[in-house]
Amino acid sequence: MSKHSPVPGTGRKLALVVLGLAALITTMLCAFALPSLHSGPHHIPIGVTGPQRTTDALLGDADGDAWDVHRYKTPEAVQSAIKDREIAGGLAVTGHDVDVYTATAGGPSATSTLTALGSSVAAQHGAAASVHDLAPFTKDDPRGSGLTSALLPMIFGGIFPALILSSVFPGHRRLRTRLAGALFFSIVAGAAVTAVLEFATHSIDGNYWLTSAGIILGMAAMSTTLLGLQALLGIAGFALGSALMMLLGNPLSGLATGPHWLPDGWATLGRLLPPGASGSLLRANAYFGGTGAAAPALVLAVWFVIGIVLTLLADRRGKRSAASHSGTVADDGLGRGPYGNGHCLSQVTQE
Repeated sequence: MSKHSPVPGTGRKLALVVLGLAALITTMLCAFALPSLHSGPHHIPIGVTGPQRTTDALLGDADGDAWDVHRYKTPEAVQSAIKDREIAGGLAVTGHDVDVYTATAGGPSATSTLTALGSSVAAQHGAAASVHDLAPFTKDDPRGSGLTSALLPMIFGGIFPALILSSVFPGHRRLRTRLAGALFFSIVAGAAVTAVLEFATHSIDGNYWLTSAGIILGMAAMSTTLLGLQALLGIAGFALGSALMMLLGNPLSGLATGPHWLPDGWATLGRLLPPGASGSLLRANAYFGGTGAAAPALVLAVWFVIGIVLTLLADRRGKRSAASHSGTVADDGLGRGPYGNGHCLSQVTQE
């Protein structure tokens, strides 16, 4: 065979790589474009209270895919439901007064739309709407810029450890070192990110330890998953995991707009991926004292366990491979086997 002749199977492998990259780009386009094209209010849960005739009319006006309206007996009940994160906001019509209760930190886009609805109802009654924000962003960051900008550091906090630690500590024998390094990095980086958001930019004002624990869990879930995929499937696993986190999880997280601004299916998928769950957990801990944190914390815990399981499977496979190599190599008495010298054997068992 000529030294310039193609290796058998090269064309097939090249075709698979090209098709895989094309599928990745197409998925990325869909993830970014389709939710944006169909973004808007989707079944935003709100509460209403007031006279029977008024609330009936309001229920009729708000009927449709945009709102999910719940009736309450008193304004206090509406406020309590908002603080418990059962609803995103509410309207209270008392006589000629219209009070709009919002939670901007829970979803800025939903707050803007609800405020507009409240103004419309107030205009029908010849009154002005009074807006009461029960969960605002902080005074130093009224637009929540710190919250939305935190997602990318959290995602890269999962990608970078898997990438860099695998380069610095390669091979199967150092797999557990990489895993320990990823967990240690998550703790240090999560605490640092929380400190910047709370003490430097003043973007959040929740309990520091609770918030940092959530960010640490998010980074650990992403980094262990990527480490496990890389250890088990190689570079293809790392590419798959990175695309899942960055190209799909990022646009579907809904962190900037709130959970009710994406179409229902996309929003559900986003909350089941680590970036979306990390953002939801950060929102709950930073602005609602942990209310609503159970579901995203559970999602991240599941991803963390998946990452650990993948890593253990890769570790077990590596041990079997090393044992197989060491069992089949014969020693000629000079420390040399079929590979020619002991160095090759040490390289095989190390990997």
